[in-house]
Amino acid sequence: MSTAAFNYSYKHIWQVSFPVLIGLVMEQLVGMSDTIFLGRVGEIELGAAAIAGVYYTVLFTLGFGFSIGAGIIIGRRNGEKDFKGIGDIFWQGTYFSIAISLIIIALSLLLSSWILSLVISSPHILAAAMDYLKWRIFSLVFAYVIAMFRAFYMGTTKTRVLTYSSLVLVLSNIGFNWVLIFGHLGMPAMGISGAAIGSTMAEALTVIFYIIYTSCNRESRIYGLNKPPRFDWAKLRAILKVSIWTMVQNFFSVFTWLIFFVFAEHLGEEAIAISNIVRNVSGIGWMIVTAFAVTGSTLVSNLIGEGHSEAVIPLLKRVLKLNYAILLVVIAVFFLFPHAVVRIFTNIPGLVEASVPSMLVMTLSYLLSTGAMTLFQGVAGTGNTRKVFVLEMVSLGIYLGYCILVMDVLKADIAVCWTADSVYALATLLLCGSYLRSRRWVGKKI
Repeated sequence: MSTAAFNYSYKHIWQVSFPVLIGLVMEQLVGMSDTIFLGRVGEIELGAAAIAGVYYTVLFTLGFGFSIGAGIIIGRRNGEKDFKGIGDIFWQGTYFSIAISLIIIALSLLLSSWILSLVISSPHILAAAMDYLKWRIFSLVFAYVIAMFRAFYMGTTKTRVLTYSSLVLVLSNIGFNWVLIFGHLGMPAMGISGAAIGSTMAEALTVIFYIIYTSCNRESRIYGLNKPPRFDWAKLRAILKVSIWTMVQNFFSVFTWLIFFVFAEHLGEEAIAISNIVRNVSGIGWMIVTAFAVTGSTLVSNLIGEGHSEAVIPLLKRVLKLNYAILLVVIAVFFLFPHAVVRIFTNIPGLVEASVPSMLVMTLSYLLSTGAMTLFQGVAGTGNTRKVFVLEMVSLGIYLGYCILVMDVLKADIAVCWTADSVYALATLLLCGSYLRSRRWVGKKI
């Protein structure tokens, strides 16, 4: 039979991608709502939320990276029709995620203040960042469990629930933020601390939703989710052989991003405030890129599990075409209405004007990032997570070197600094494209 017989159609790719996209939109609105609210409080809070938010994301990516590896294996087992194996992966992964989250929370409570004091030069931003983190850090346990539920539903291509869960997350986060940041409904105005508490409460509520939804779903019995097994070190070790590389890779990826924001903070309080706004604007396009790229990774894993490696490259080409078709519209809107886009996140006139050049530079990076992310996730879907780690380290090394040169040595304007995204994307695109064309991934067992 021909390759096309086993390939996923544009319709199928869209059906899997759309709920993921809606879910990412909702989740992006969580971070956006924090910025939108804090952008009405002041530059200090806006800058502190940027660094504290990225610092939290660094810690989150350890659990998220583990779930990515688990999701790749789930996708492979789904292609092989090994449904009981999927349930084992979910439960052993969840046990591990909860355990590691508690360890990270304890270490963070002890060390975060010291770590951030080493890299943040403004005492005002440092104090505000700690006000945020001392509450936000507790949400890691909920965030890690959510990541495992997402890995299960992505790996089995039953992504519709991601839309529902994300609606719960974003609506509750907006409601809690409105009450706690500004002090409505009889609550005291807690500012940046209220943003952290609101996000934590929203993620706890989302875990409750996932538990109820999964318990009521008949498929929970098919996969053995209704009967939690005992902890099994041997099964966990098999998951870690794949997941350890995605954990480390994601940690370093976001840690390098944290370094960018540290450099931006050293350029001044306005520079870090601008960077936080641009970071949130970038999320609008990034969630589109990510939705299609992650879908591509899931479908690649399923295809290989079904024994159709020859259909992988045609699939990724279709994913790329859909991704670019939508993203080019977003790029056009950003260039036509840049001030209107920035005003979503702050109403401070000088900050709006100062943020536009950086936002436009960042927007141009989408032209490379779309292809880079799609191919990167395609490599991850093959199951060769060690190779993914190596490719990512090379790209991050190039990115970090560029950031040091432009931001620390030359101390360039913050808009110039945002060209670092394009440099990283170009390196990733070339490296991952070369690896996929080599076909050295064919036959990889996980």
